[in-house]
Amino acid sequence: MVIGYLQRKASWEILLKVSSGSFSDQALEKVLRNYQFNSLDIAFITELSFGCIRYRKFLDLWIDHIAKIAYQKQPPKLRWLLHIGLYQLLKMNKIPFSASISTTVEVAKKTDLKELAGTVNAILRNAVRKIEHNKYPKIPSDKIERISYLESLPLWLVNQLVKWFGIKEAEKIAKAFNKKPSIDLRINSTKTDLETLLKLLHENKIKAEKIKDLKNAITLSSKTRSIKNLPGYNEGFWTVQDRSSQWVAPLLSPKKGEKILDACAAPGSKSTHLAELTNDSAEILAVDRSEKRIKILKSNLDRLHLKNVKILNFDATNLCNFKPNLLSYFDKILIDAPCSGIGTLSRNPDSRWSLNQDKINQLIGLQEKLLENILPLLKEDGILVYSTCTICPDENNLLIKRFLEKNKKIQLISEKQILPNSNYPGDGFYAAVISYK
Repeated sequence: MVIGYLQRKASWEILLKVSSGSFSDQALEKVLRNYQFNSLDIAFITELSFGCIRYRKFLDLWIDHIAKIAYQKQPPKLRWLLHIGLYQLLKMNKIPFSASISTTVEVAKKTDLKELAGTVNAILRNAVRKIEHNKYPKIPSDKIERISYLESLPLWLVNQLVKWFGIKEAEKIAKAFNKKPSIDLRINSTKTDLETLLKLLHENKIKAEKIKDLKNAITLSSKTRSIKNLPGYNEGFWTVQDRSSQWVAPLLSPKKGEKILDACAAPGSKSTHLAELTNDSAEILAVDRSEKRIKILKSNLDRLHLKNVKILNFDATNLCNFKPNLLSYFDKILIDAPCSGIGTLSRNPDSRWSLNQDKINQLIGLQEKLLENILPLLKEDGILVYSTCTICPDENNLLIKRFLEKNKKIQLISEKQILPNSNYPGDGFYAAVISYK
């Protein structure tokens, strides 16, 4: 199928849903249900829509550069359609300018923007003239503002990155937030093994390779069809999990017969990993307060054929009071805490626009409460792992430092922060391993 008007229309519809409050992955899934696209179409739509979401600030800068009306005053539907056209012109070099313009204009003509089709055409053609004559928008000379515009991040976030890591590292991280995320799979070792799954994928003409330093992980290196249509999905041979996330569960060194708590479990990537690492022979309690996410956890357990994970739909911060019999009960505890998710901005492009410092402060309060209320459930010779998918020190090492200072009976065994990097396909992650002294 030729990639034309319908694929641009679907991408625009995704932007409309995200601007109304939907998460980008949910918007993608909902929109695709209304079409019958092949894998190449889906790859194009994902790149275009997610790219527009990532580069919102950069594309708005271009609207101000080429249109008579500033982006804030543009009708929202028109603004997002201009983003669809501009992203193709500025970031998708393999698409001819003429095709980018004509298909975007066609979206306007065949929707309720038909009266503005001429405006879309004129603005995008003006953009092409500016590009061809190297007349680009003026960007502030201040380094922090330049990063904010060029990498399309809120200014407050760039300021924080510089505060945390310095200007050079902040720029590297900002660039990494706009890279295409990898598709990593974790092999279900209770059902198959790495070589068998690689062979199965290769037989189906799907390029995949091992991930270095991880025992049961592979990454897909070719454009893929729908995840659920990949070989081995229904059989429970694998699950999607970012390589950085796969690094966390093994830190607990889980063993058969141990009592293990996953305190913030849903949707279950680490609960299922713990079950696989113990050959589904440990007593694992997966707790989460979200009923919706618990349903996903149950579905994942069923698909992966894992039987020894018990589920509790409850707020883990009140577990001590609700079940006092669990005090000093667990050999191992994982707190994969709710966090700002700043390490996953390449995978969750909409998050950069919804996050703010007030939300981070609220999350820090929750993280501290989880640590304080869950620690008493750990045996004296047990291990607790605290992990996040953020790179914010206040949620990570500084929080753990305060926790250790407040609780003199515990000690830090190890901690590690993975920073987003353009040369590293995985997300940013943090984990600390804690025990009693």
